[in-house]
This record gives sequence, structure tokens and C-alpha cells, in this order.
Amino acid sequence: MLRQDSQNTPLFGEDDDNASLPKSKIRHPVASFFHLFFRASAILVYLLCDMLSGRFIASMVTIILLLSCDFWTVKNVSGRLLVGLRWWNQVDEDGKSHWVFESRKTADDSSSADSRIFWLGLVVCPLFWVVFVFSTIVSFRIKWLAVVFMGLVLQWANLYGYVRCKVGGKSNLRTMAKNYLTLQIFKQAMEKTERP
Repeated sequence: MLRQDSQNTPLFGEDDDNASLPKSKIRHPVASFFHLFFRASAILVYLLCDMLSGRFIASMVTIILLLSCDFWTVKNVSGRLLVGLRWWNQVDEDGKSHWVFESRKTADDSSSADSRIFWLGLVVCPLFWVVFVFSTIVSFRIKWLAVVFMGLVLQWANLYGYVRCKVGGKSNLRTMAKNYLTLQIFKQAMEKTERP
């Protein structure tokens, strides 16, 4: 379900005093920092855990805590502040579960720098966890598989939720991708026919 208005709970930053800042400036530096901090820290701890500590349990708990902090921060704070998007699960009176994908009415409130930081962090970090899953399987480090799988799932869930918010909650992502590819193929075909 897509909601364009925030009737019950306002998005963070809607009555922001930073409205006079240029679009290229970072309006929410603390949110931007923590948006990237927990994600990058989890990846660094995973990469350096064998060198820093030989303790699997301590490394695993640290990585899971960082991933959990990242999931909460991105879902509840940085998505609202940096790009004006939020998503959650709502249970109605009948006990049915509904996913709600919401976007701020005016997208002009967020700066382009905030938006770039948000989407770059949201897209790049799950790619690291995909690589970690394959490298863990190939190197037979099976005990780490649960940790990297957890990193992939938590970061992929946020990515999926925010992409659904951005493109619209009722839109089918597969149909959108198919339409985009069809349009690109059509453009390439038209360019070839225009050339002598």
C-alpha cells in the first residue's frame, strides 16, 4: 500500500530550518554519517576480524550488532531525513498484515547530496555482502555463512523497502524492469536504423 500523505505520524525533518541551504550541501550530516558508519563498520569488522581477534563468537556478535543498528538507523531515521521515504508493516483490526510504503509529498525538501549518500550506501553495501556469501562458500568458511547471510538479508530488506517506496508501493518491480529494458532495446534499435 502506498501512502503519499503522513496523516498519523509526520516524517522527520518536514519542518526543517535548513530549507535555505543549497541543494548541494548536506542538510543532515549526522544522519548521513550514521547511515554509512554502521554499514561500513560491519563490513570492516568482517574483513579484519581474523587479524584483530581470533574469537569467532565476539566477531559474530559485533557484526550482528552493527548490522542491527544499521537496519534500525536506515529504516527509522536516515530514510526519512535524507530522502523522505519510509516503510513498515501494519496489522489492521482484522489481523491482516499490510506493508506500507510512503514518500514525502514534496521531494524538494531533500538535498541532492543527502540523496546521493543515501542511495549509494543503500546499493553498494549489499553488493559487498553478496560477494562475502560467495567467498565464504568458495573458501569453505561455513561457520561465517550465517553471519554473511544475515548481513545480506538485513541490507537487502532495506534496499527492497526503499526501492518500493521510491517507485510506488503498488508497482510491480519486475514489470518496471521489463518496461525499462524494452524501452532501452527500442532506443538502440531506433539509433541503428537512423544511422546510414
